[in-house]
Amino acid sequence: MAALDMFSLEGRVALVTGGSRGIGKMIARGFVEAGCAKVYISSRKAADCDATAKELGPACVSLPQDISTLDGVQALASALKAKEERLDILVNNAGAAWGAAFDEFPESGWDKVMNLNIKSPFFLTQALHGMLKTAASADRPAKVINIASIDGIYLNPLETYSYHASKSGLIYLTRRLAATLVHDDILVTCIAPGAFASNMNRAARDHADMVAKAVPQGRIGRDEDMACAAIYLASRAGDYVCGATIPVDGGVALASLPAVGAAG
Repeated sequence: MAALDMFSLEGRVALVTGGSRGIGKMIARGFVEAGCAKVYISSRKAADCDATAKELGPACVSLPQDISTLDGVQALASALKAKEERLDILVNNAGAAWGAAFDEFPESGWDKVMNLNIKSPFFLTQALHGMLKTAASADRPAKVINIASIDGIYLNPLETYSYHASKSGLIYLTRRLAATLVHDDILVTCIAPGAFASNMNRAARDHADMVAKAVPQGRIGRDEDMACAAIYLASRAGDYVCGATIPVDGGVALASLPAVGAAG
């Protein structure tokens, strides 16, 4: 098999949650360009989801849905099942963050982040298990790719308690799901992004040069850095990777711990 063919996603069907912007959009664009037959994207804001699907072309289909609740998760799964019989690739990317001082951190900030960042990926994977099994075989496994964060590995100075907990939990949940689903020829892996420009990471978006100074490689992540990591895991090239978390962070996880105590 030619090396480039190993990274092809030709004919595959994918779903990317939080796919209308940021890291989700980077991955969705990469999947379209790698040959997916259909890339479904979901996000809470229908207008944004529709606009991104239009931008990425006819292979990208908008399925707007708020998946922060179990009802929303089930609604998204039902909407996809109405359009497809199988699902080759699921990317659990939708997420939220919350920062507040320890003594002031609210329950709402805990529940919102934990529900969307770790509860929803589990129950969406569960709801789409049948479609993933239909697509999967020993020769071409189905893929579930969870998007965690370098903050699940490396302690940053911000007081984002539920975000840190949810992303480290998602990394370990990836391993637990992988151990179960590998027997159905479904491979579960995880990406831990570092600094990428997005609405969630406004520092990287608005002050890239300043943020880059804390990155050993001396720059923030580019769209293609994220897209290529996801394509690797989703394609034949990643068919022997199971349960692993890949930091895509320019070496941040190798750096010494920053000073703590900064405002969240």
